[in-house]
Amino acid sequence: MNMHPHRQAPWFSLAFAVFAADQAAKSTIDAITPLGWSHPVTSFFNLVHVLNPGAAFSFLAGAGGWQRWFFLAIAVVASVWLIWMLRQPRPRSESLAFSLILGGALGNAFDRALRGHVIDYLDFHFAGWHWPAFNVADIAITVGAACLVLASFAGARQPQTREKA
Repeated sequence: MNMHPHRQAPWFSLAFAVFAADQAAKSTIDAITPLGWSHPVTSFFNLVHVLNPGAAFSFLAGAGGWQRWFFLAIAVVASVWLIWMLRQPRPRSESLAFSLILGGALGNAFDRALRGHVIDYLDFHFAGWHWPAFNVADIAITVGAACLVLASFAGARQPQTREKA
């Protein structure tokens, strides 16, 4: 059963907004800073310009190139599934989560397809320890996943109302 298009529009609009914000930030960093650039913003945060050919935490970054197509394929398959999920009636919390994950997945997939790597620019650190650099797409995917976890706990406690078609 498909939802009415007017009920789907906000979720697809949110996914597009995440994608657009992610690409705008990456393009700006790429256009105005040299690769390897780092600028301290606070005592615990730098803006940087680094490339990540791998996945989260640079997983498989040095794998020789095949990982580009592997992670791109995963992102495309996941995006198709997320689009299908967003077309189904479901609780708003799940739709929010799927929208954020979709926007982030498309943002990083676009980078892999166009550039061969993902541009990361947010670098948090403390006492010499650096969290791996990340970007808006990564934030959206992480927040979306957290929303799904929270929604699953909320759903276990009480039945949620689903959006009506």
